Amino acid sequence: MKSKIINWGIIGAGKIASKFASDLSTVSNCNLFGIASRSLEKAQDFANEFHANNAYGSYEALASDPNIDAIYIATPHSFHKAHTILCLNHKKAVLCEKPFAMNLDEVNEMIEVSKANNTLLMEALWTAFLPHFEYVENLFNKKHFGNIIKLEADFGFHPTYDESSRLFDKSVGGGSLLDIGIYPVFAALSTLGKPNTIDAKAKFFDSGADSECHMVFQYENTKAILNSTLREETNTEAIFYCENGIIKINGRFHEPSTVTLIDENGNTEVKDFDYKTIGYSYEIEHFNQLLRDGKTESDIMTFESSRQLIKTLDEIRSLIDLNYK
Repeated sequence: MKSKIINWGIIGAGKIASKFASDLSTVSNCNLFGIASRSLEKAQDFANEFHANNAYGSYEALASDPNIDAIYIATPHSFHKAHTILCLNHKKAVLCEKPFAMNLDEVNEMIEVSKANNTLLMEALWTAFLPHFEYVENLFNKKHFGNIIKLEADFGFHPTYDESSRLFDKSVGGGSLLDIGIYPVFAALSTLGKPNTIDAKAKFFDSGADSECHMVFQYENTKAILNSTLREETNTEAIFYCENGIIKINGRFHEPSTVTLIDENGNTEVKDFDYKTIGYSYEIEHFNQLLRDGKTESDIMTFESSRQLIKTLDEIRSLIDLNYK
């Protein structure tokens, strides 16, 4: 397995699947073997564009193909559990797009099936694998500017309102929290850990999906002020105010970006990480290595980190009275 060429399949043929497929082509020793969509015509168009070996008109057909080693799930949030379990039961390693599922119960069920099948499963929260984010986490581990006093992180953009769009459809997990609010929440959890208390408030579209969410995570000696919105463009930065300086992940912080360091004397340094891909290549490389090494769980995006993330999102939903049923 150490040098095995890994054959990938993708379930779902939307925008994020296209970005993933584009980056997959930049990673060595792997291949886009197949794409599955509910529409065979759409799957064939995708396969032609990204040079996949096969197109499938059903997810079952892709999951059951013995030539496929790993499957990327790129369907709407509400389908993640079912599609993940389908693939795991066919002994296919699964990289499932964030959010892992709709709630903690679904995530726990997915993890249980992964363990029962002794098959690799990982949440595809790509930020965790990006070099600039790993760099910042390392600065905090070394207390480069001392302890964090405050974190401010946001994610906002202003799409045209369309109730037929997945983004605004509450029944499939649409709205700001699960789609983009997950990134500021992840930034807080990965650097500050589990908060002592959470406050949250939200506004809603006519569809019932949340249009914006404002969250405050309170810790013993610091706090995180987090925001997500589908009503306006924001800087989409993560700014860490520390005892002896400021560490800022510039917009858009969740994707390939730069990092600005400002020391206590106001001296500024910008770190550029010279990204060559969209950014999905890093999680793909990590996942490929896990598969080649016979691992069933990531040591970076662990099951526990995915559980803590969705548990926190569940708590926020409870506070803002957002129910997807």
